Amino acid sequence: MFAPSSKARLTSHDLARFPAGTHFDRIARAVCAAGCLPRKELFEAWEVARRVRRRFRGGRIVDLCAGHGLLGQIMLLLDDSSAGVLAVDHRLPPSSSTLACALASVWPRLSGRVTLKEMPLEDVDLCDDDVVVSVHACGALTDRVIDRAVMARCRLAVLPCCHDLDRAETGKLTGWLDGPVAVDVMRATKLRAIGWQVWTQTIPEAITPHNRLLIASP
Repeated sequence: MFAPSSKARLTSHDLARFPAGTHFDRIARAVCAAGCLPRKELFEAWEVARRVRRRFRGGRIVDLCAGHGLLGQIMLLLDDSSAGVLAVDHRLPPSSSTLACALASVWPRLSGRVTLKEMPLEDVDLCDDDVVVSVHACGALTDRVIDRAVMARCRLAVLPCCHDLDRAETGKLTGWLDGPVAVDVMRATKLRAIGWQVWTQTIPEAITPHNRLLIASP
């Protein structure tokens, strides 16, 4: 079985699994050629990117806690009206540049428009036209991403994971709701309370059980 939740790396041996001319299969073949990305990260990034792009067009894409930075690059491929992508993590995988080169070899228009930076997320300069995205920023990192977007009043999409129930705000809802669900409900509720528009969605659970996607705009 070819499970989309697998953490096994996609390699050239998997190329035949993606034979179609669709956008997803072309991206998947580039990822396979790079030979460095866990399979689940491809499926997560694709499912998040296409849902976010249905809501948000244009703007610089800022991928925080970015890992390999695939999410931001897929978003740029889905909507070329964005000027570029800034992918930030405190420590980027050494192969993040390998993946960026593999994608740029298929889509030369990505060249010079993808910036990979190692820095604290608090040091990233954001503006109100940005689209801030983050997939599986663990625990309180998701809240830090949300706080940065709120301060800059820029559009936001996060797929949380690894909820720290000892520290996270649950709103005392755990008598009714599973703990991580309560945490994400409070995140959405707080954004609505400050006047933001909020959309709550999910990506397929077959990819990850941490599949709640929170999208918001001031």
